[in-house]
Amino acid sequence: MSRKKGRQPRTAQDNTRPMKRTFSSILLLLFLVSLSPAETAPDAAELTKLLKEFLSGASRNDPAAHERFWADDLIYTGSVGRRVGKADILRDVRAEATPKSGESAVYSAEDIRIQQYGDTAIVAFRLVANTEKDGKKETKNYLNSGTFLKRNGKWQVVNWQATVLPDKKEEAKPSPTVAGK
Repeated sequence: MSRKKGRQPRTAQDNTRPMKRTFSSILLLLFLVSLSPAETAPDAAELTKLLKEFLSGASRNDPAAHERFWADDLIYTGSVGRRVGKADILRDVRAEATPKSGESAVYSAEDIRIQQYGDTAIVAFRLVANTEKDGKKETKNYLNSGTFLKRNGKWQVVNWQATVLPDKKEEAKPSPTVAGK
């Protein structure tokens, strides 16, 4: 066996170096992939259009808009913590089919974010509710998020969460302290 001048004999530790480098490279790759944003949303335009059409219909208290938007197996958690389904929403909408005189509402979506995972999409946005009742105008903001499923080529919401954002005046107030803390 001839050895080249100046080279040291290989040890068992030397044989593990390529494996360590490969393992480290795989870990680094997995870490970088975990930092990447969710899959792009190929149906973002369709979902945004659906959301805006729904909000337009909801502004008019249109039962057909609700029928189209919500899936039959919907779980909706409202901003006051009340959990309802599609049948509950439709019953309430139909009970108030026409807005009362002197009352109006216009709903819009801002800061829309959509993450799509195949036939599932998460849509998050800030709902701006402009209402008028007896000449008094009010604007409230909510953070809403919904889980959409595409079934039979049609997107519908299966889960919804609404959270009311505090008014700027309420936001500035210090939180009450809890006794004993």
